[in-house]
Amino acid sequence: MHEHEKQIPIWFFIGALLALYGSIIAGYGVVSWGAPPPPAMQESIARLHAPVWWGILMTLLGLFYVVKFWPSKPESLTGKLEEPGTAPPERKG
Repeated sequence: MHEHEKQIPIWFFIGALLALYGSIIAGYGVVSWGAPPPPAMQESIARLHAPVWWGILMTLLGLFYVVKFWPSKPESLTGKLEEPGTAPPERKG
């Protein structure tokens, strides 16, 4: 491996999964909100529409992680930011 390869943080992928799962859950919640079960089968807590709100929350949290850890910053394997325009140090060996 080269010393100055860019790495993608694991939090970027976690954020992408949270956003994906959150949008799926919110979508299910919206569909179930439009077609509720019959009143005899409906629980009183179903009126809160938890999948919609939790899906939205998960999507927003996932998007926050995706934006915060977007892999565009020039980092080396050591985690230090490289100065633009400087050549990497030569390895002797």
